[in-house]
This record gives sequence, structure tokens and C-alpha cells, in this order.
Amino acid sequence: MFTKKSVLIAVLTSLIAIAPVAASANHWNRTHPARTHDSWRMHNQQRRITQQVREGDLTHAQAHALRRNDRAIRAQMRADARANHNGGHLNRMQARQIRHELNANSNAIGH
Repeated sequence: MFTKKSVLIAVLTSLIAIAPVAASANHWNRTHPARTHDSWRMHNQQRRITQQVREGDLTHAQAHALRRNDRAIRAQMRADARANHNGGHLNRMQARQIRHELNANSNAIGH
């Protein structure tokens, strides 16, 4: 049936074929304006969480839960971008879902 050599060649060939797509997705992860904006929003939310804890408006447990939500949103954004075959960009529905989740977490933080 299949020899070890033929399986190895098939695996290496598929990795070589995937490399340009993976490289473009990683490039988008770092430079795409939407990704930059979402990263800035998450950074700003982390700053707001810290401020709310200092002011006594949030407990440490609440802050931990909000930060965990932000990490989950970031992980989802990365997974969605990686899964897309369009150069690693989020489609409209995925971007809308990310914005919705960021807005919900932002509202939970308060002002």
C-alpha cells in the first residue's frame, strides 16, 4: 500500500503548499487595520478594568472574569482568521461577532 517514504513526501508537499497561506495569515495578524483597532480596544479595556479595580467599582474576581473574556475574544479572533482561506481576514459576520463581544465586555466594565 503506502510506504513510509510516500507518506513523508505527501506530508512535506502539503506543508509546502500551505506555507504561503500561513505566512499571509500571520502577516495579517500583525498588520491589518481591523486587527490593530481590535487590539487597541482590548488594551484600552484592560486599562479601564485596572482603573475600575483601583476605584473600587470592580472586585478582583470581576476583573479576572472580564480579562478572561477579553482573552477568549482574542483567541476567537485569531482562530477565525486562521480558519479563513482568504488570506486570514475575518469575514463580515465574524468581525460583527467580535465587535458585539467587545461591546458587551466593555459595557460590563463600566465607565
